[in-house]
Amino acid sequence: MRKLLVLVVITSYLLGCKKNEAVATTTQQVDLEFNYQKMPDKIAINPDAAVLVENWEEFNALNASIDVLYKATNNEDLALAVDDLIEKEKNLETGKYPELFDSFQVKSRQQVLRTYLYKVKASILENQPTTEPTIQMLEAYNALRKQLNVIMNSQLDKKIILDEI
Repeated sequence: MRKLLVLVVITSYLLGCKKNEAVATTTQQVDLEFNYQKMPDKIAINPDAAVLVENWEEFNALNASIDVLYKATNNEDLALAVDDLIEKEKNLETGKYPELFDSFQVKSRQQVLRTYLYKVKASILENQPTTEPTIQMLEAYNALRKQLNVIMNSQLDKKIILDEI
């Protein structure tokens, strides 16, 4: 009787462990899918800033890579686009900024963009959900574009201010 009881306990334990593993893998696959439909739209650059940005090669390369990111429909496409974006962002950092945009306001927003790029990259490498970090990264990119518009719209003539003092 004892042998039969021990055999029943061991069998039920082994069967119980196998069922839990199958359930865990199916729920994990559903959560990791990249939802490209939730990505925010790019903020337009005003015409005055577009004239300056037109000759800024590094920013144009970054902008083209962002366009590729918007075409990503799964994690593999996203991984390739993020790797390219990291390289373009490094080139932007080391490149020459237009004089008007060579400010801490633009560079700080670029730093935030870099942080979120690496957050997306880490999510991909660790098989974590990638939709939310990608949305945050695109919002940081939009903040950079918005800052370019703000700089163009709020230019003060320093000579007039300094002469009146």
